[in-house]
Amino acid sequence: MTAIPPDQRQSHLATSRNLFAKIQEIRELENGYEFRLADDPRLMSELAEFISLEKLCCPFLNFVIEVEREGGPVWLRLTGREGVKAFIREEINGLLGVTINWTV
Repeated sequence: MTAIPPDQRQSHLATSRNLFAKIQEIRELENGYEFRLADDPRLMSELAEFISLEKLCCPFLNFVIEVEREGGPVWLRLTGREGVKAFIREEINGLLGVTINWTV
């Protein structure tokens, strides 16, 4: 988190919480997770804000945004090297203050 400029940390945490509160579906991947997110007018800008700062503190993550055709869902894919799945689970559970059922 110290890689994110101090004046942007609180905003980044708020954006991250808001973004991951929109999870509607979780898919486990071999090297990470993908999340189907509830669409709203600010979703794409929130994703861009999140990734632009998160890549500073977590350079070991790969970020992919997939927008399905014809009004389909938006997916955020987070992947990386060995051990990244446990990191993702811890971070998102901590952000939301709840324990997500990751086996769904």
